[in-house]
Amino acid sequence: MGVLFSRLFSSLFGKGEIRILILGLDNAGKTTLLYKLQLNQVIETVPTIGFNVETVTYNNLQLQVWDLGGQGTIRPYWRCYYPNTNAVIYVVDSTDVERMDMAKQEMITMLHESDLKGVPLLVFANKQDMPSALSEVQVSEMLGLSNIKNRQWRIVKSSARIGDGISEGLDWLIALLRDS
Repeated sequence: MGVLFSRLFSSLFGKGEIRILILGLDNAGKTTLLYKLQLNQVIETVPTIGFNVETVTYNNLQLQVWDLGGQGTIRPYWRCYYPNTNAVIYVVDSTDVERMDMAKQEMITMLHESDLKGVPLLVFANKQDMPSALSEVQVSEMLGLSNIKNRQWRIVKSSARIGDGISEGLDWLIALLRDS
């Protein structure tokens, strides 16, 4: 029975690990999200120069989660990590209205890459625990998400620091990957 189950998972997800990229501008909460997933706690972070990669077990699945730095000098290198990606989580700082257009442009550029063709997109409208946070509807409108027609996508309001919204988003993403 165990061999059958293992073969079924291998046929669905290759070696049993799902490769997920966490992308977004600097200070959006990507690293906080990664370590909330892995350790279920908030750790003090510094700006990511390069990447962090962790294997996270979520609902009995192994997720290989890549958190890529979001500074302007690092973003051009995101494309080096696109091959063999199963899903993208795009984290947006919902309080950073001034850089929302930049977040939109970086997202659009990323979504046009051939290595990410058809890869599902989960957008976390992060920092919802802050009083100045835009709603997920406002973030969706500012990012132009309704214009995305070539892939499955969803936006979820979240607070990586508190943990709100993370399970809701990941549950959607994992169900989508299982069904495809």
